[in-house]
Amino acid sequence: MGEVLGRVLVVDDDEVIRQLIAVNLTLEGFEVETATDGQDCLERVLDVMPDVVTLDVMMPCLDGWETAQRLRDEEATNHIRVVLITARAQEDDRRRGLGIGVDAYLTKPFDPAELIQVVRDLARSTR
Repeated sequence: MGEVLGRVLVVDDDEVIRQLIAVNLTLEGFEVETATDGQDCLERVLDVMPDVVTLDVMMPCLDGWETAQRLRDEEATNHIRVVLITARAQEDDRRRGLGIGVDAYLTKPFDPAELIQVVRDLARSTR
């Protein structure tokens, strides 16, 4: 097994999508943890200390917008790279993400190769 490329916390309420992302990133050489929604993400992020968080936007309990905002607001997590992954492709949604300070915005259905490249670039920038 080669060098770990970085640690990623994959957050999505859809188990199939969560596992799809996790498997792709694991096969690429990332260490991957998962969370089922925004609240689960915030409860686990300090234990996991990921380089990158992939966040679905539309989730129960705490959506991706609010989760990303809370990650940015906390000194302990504001350095973590955030990728929003969502079916919401409107320009207003992209602007909202940029306003929060997310690092990348991918729309579903996403190309796994593109996701891997985005995560790889963001993880590299933290090292």
